[in-house]
Amino acid sequence: MESRSLANFSGHQYLRQRLVLSILTGKNVRIDKIRSEDKDPGLRDYEVSLLRLLEKVTNGSVIEISVTGTAVLLKPGVISGGPITHDCPLSRSIGYFLEPLIMIAPFSKKPFQLTLRGITTDDNDLSVDLIRTVTLPHLQLFGISDGLELRIKRRGAPPEGGGEVQFLCPIVKEVKTLNFVDPGKIKRIRGIAHAVRVNPQFSNRMIDASRSVLNRFIPDIYLYSDVYKGDESGKSPGYALSLLAESTTSAIHCSEAVSTPGETPEDIALLATRALLSEIKHGGCVDRKHQSLVLLMMVLGSEDIGRCRMGEPSVRTIQFLRDIKIFFGSVFNITPIDPTDSSNTELLYSCLGTGYVNVNRSLA
Repeated sequence: MESRSLANFSGHQYLRQRLVLSILTGKNVRIDKIRSEDKDPGLRDYEVSLLRLLEKVTNGSVIEISVTGTAVLLKPGVISGGPITHDCPLSRSIGYFLEPLIMIAPFSKKPFQLTLRGITTDDNDLSVDLIRTVTLPHLQLFGISDGLELRIKRRGAPPEGGGEVQFLCPIVKEVKTLNFVDPGKIKRIRGIAHAVRVNPQFSNRMIDASRSVLNRFIPDIYLYSDVYKGDESGKSPGYALSLLAESTTSAIHCSEAVSTPGETPEDIALLATRALLSEIKHGGCVDRKHQSLVLLMMVLGSEDIGRCRMGEPSVRTIQFLRDIKIFFGSVFNITPIDPTDSSNTELLYSCLGTGYVNVNRSLA
């Protein structure tokens, strides 16, 4: 195997994005020193589960894990898609597994029909509500829209889970170039409060507390109380509030807060509301949780300059840009929106698309 087609990395962080980039570019990737200094070294159960899932959605991928679990080698195959069912371990929520798959799903051979079971909402990853209401509309910016859907069949709160979601994604030949530089003004706020296996009044309490803050800013607020009964509400009690603010140019900022023992629904609502306000203050057309997705799609766009206005990059985004350079050789030009105004931290990200074409697509 030639060394030029192999990318080497160390450490367990950013494992997902490296596997995704490897599958999209077809470059082999080797990741070593995975928690080698830890008392419990090697891959965690959710990381192994993600590798198994990537093996299911691709055809011909070879995954080699060392005996100690501290090194993994992926030789990617073609993204095949089709109907797939996967049980996620209860150590991470479904969002952990869905995020990388959303990045590769449009470029598969057959449209994705993915069913995932496990925990639908937790503190660490994006909840299925935000993926449905925020992540998928971001894909629509790039012309991936017909038949793009996430259905929440059952909710599952930690620790027992019991949730189930179905993700449907169409395939595209290539993605459009993005030119998104006007963040607009916030025109409406939407939210979903859900409570499972607890007093159904909890979601109304969260909605009232959130409104008490948001009503000062904008009149168009609609917070929806999502009720799941019986078997559809999973195995554990829990409640959460997801909020999103949409601007006049369809820029979306989002936040959420999940119940923890000892916290009242009002506390959770205020946490989510303040997080939303700080996200809006951070500025730009794309919120921090979706920077990586948008930047990746910009790189995959047609051979033209794509531009997007965002806030400062998060640590994860900075590493993602470095990884993109290793895999695609693409470099972003990042300039301040207004060099004269030091208080404005917004930046303009621009890059030349690679003209990525979906070669896996079945020939009609």
